[in-house]
Amino acid sequence: MNTRVTRIVLPLGGAIAASGMIAASLTTSATAAAPAADGMATSKAAAQSTVKYWAASNGKALKAATRYGEDAATRSKIKLGGGDAEPDGKSGQVAPIGQEKITPTRARNVNLPRTLGKVFFRLGGKHYFCSASSIQSKYRNLVATAGHCVYDTDSNRDTLDRWVFIPSYYQGKTPYGIYVGKTAYTHFDFANFEDFDRDYAFVTVYDGIMPGSWKDTGRLGDNVGGQGFAWNQRIGQSVHAFGYPAAPHPDGDKPFTGQTPKLCYGKTYAAAAVADFKAEEQIAIKCSMTPGASGGPWIAQYSSSKRLGYINGVTSLVGDRDGNDRYDFATSPYFDSETYSIYKQAANAWSGKIGR
Repeated sequence: MNTRVTRIVLPLGGAIAASGMIAASLTTSATAAAPAADGMATSKAAAQSTVKYWAASNGKALKAATRYGEDAATRSKIKLGGGDAEPDGKSGQVAPIGQEKITPTRARNVNLPRTLGKVFFRLGGKHYFCSASSIQSKYRNLVATAGHCVYDTDSNRDTLDRWVFIPSYYQGKTPYGIYVGKTAYTHFDFANFEDFDRDYAFVTVYDGIMPGSWKDTGRLGDNVGGQGFAWNQRIGQSVHAFGYPAAPHPDGDKPFTGQTPKLCYGKTYAAAAVADFKAEEQIAIKCSMTPGASGGPWIAQYSSSKRLGYINGVTSLVGDRDGNDRYDFATSPYFDSETYSIYKQAANAWSGKIGR
C-alpha cells in the first residue's frame, strides 16, 4: 500500500503480501470457483515443511512476525453513514458449531472466542500476521479473514507463502496447534480490480499439528468450534469486533502489542465511500483498534458464555474520523449473497491430515 493511499485510510495490517498461493478465486458474479496457477500447501510434504518452518527455534518466527503496512496518519475526516451498503436479497444464517450443549447465561465480562486467532505468512524473508477466525463448515476446517491477508493487490500476485492459522494465539503460544492453509477462496473483483468492497477470504486448513511432538490435534472446528455465518443483515445492529492490533496510533501512542486479542463493540453504520480503495459498500463501527487487526471477525448475536455468534464482517480498513491522530473507526465489507456464495463453496471443501 503506497503512502498516498494510507493518508486517507489504512488497511489494518496493511496490504498483506507473501508469495505463493491463492488456490481458488471466484469468477463473474461469485458463482464459480477456479484454481489459480499456483497452489497453497496442496501436498502433505509441503504442509509438513510449513509447520517445521514456523515451529523452528521454539516458534521464533511466530514471535518475530509483525503486521505489514505503513504507519501513515489518516488526515481526512471520514463520515459514518451515507454509503451504498445494502442487502441484495433475503437474509440468511448458518448456525455456529462447538458449544451446542451449553446453555447461554448472562456474563458480566466478555469472554474472548476460542475461534479467534492469527494467520502468519512470509514475504521477502520477513514474517507478517493478520487476524482471523474459525468459521462453521462441513469438514470443520475453515478460516475467515480479510482478502488483503490472502492476496496482494499491489503486485497482483498470490500471497500465501507458508500461510498458517493459530487459534487462540496468546503471546507466542499455540494451545491447539498449527493449521496449514490448503485452499483459499476470494472474490474475483478483489483480486482483479482491487475492490475493497470484496475484501474477504475463506481458507481451508489441514488438521492441526502440535509443534515438537508432531501429534495430530484434529480438525479445527472440533477443537475450538466455528462461528456461524450471516449475510444480508440489517445495518444498525450491534457487533463484537475482535483482533490483534499492534501498530501505534498516528500520534505515536502504542497501546497494543499484537500478542494478545482485543475487541470493540458497537452498532454498524453504512460507511462513506473511500475512493482509493474502491470501497463504496462497506459498513463501519466506532473502534480504536490499530493496524494488525485486519481480518478479525465481526460477530453478531455474540454469546459470551458459548463464545459463539454469527460472523457478518471482517475488519478491512481503519481510520481517523475526526482528524485528531487517533484511529477511531474500522470498516468491513458488507456480507451479501455473493459473499455467501463464496463462503458456501469454501465450506464444502475437504482438506485432510498431515500429521501422525
